[in-house]
Amino acid sequence: MNIPKYIDEREVARITGFALSTLRNNRFKGEGISYVKVGRSVRYNLEDVVEFMEAHRVQTSMHLSQNLAGQV
Repeated sequence: MNIPKYIDEREVARITGFALSTLRNNRFKGEGISYVKVGRSVRYNLEDVVEFMEAHRVQTSMHLSQNLAGQV
C-alpha cells in the first residue's frame, strides 16, 4: 500500500514558487491544485502538486531540438 504524503500550504509555496495568497485565492475560487481540508487544516498531496506543475510544463523549441537530436 502506497501511503500518500500530505504537505501544508507553506511547503507547496516553497516547491512551486506560488505566494501563499495565490494558493489561498485559488482555493477560494475553486482553481489550482487539488487539496484536502479537515476542519481548518489544509493539506496538499505531494503527487498532486507535482502533477499540477508537470501539466503546465511548456516545451521550448531548444528542448524539442535536443530531444530530437538524442533520438537520431
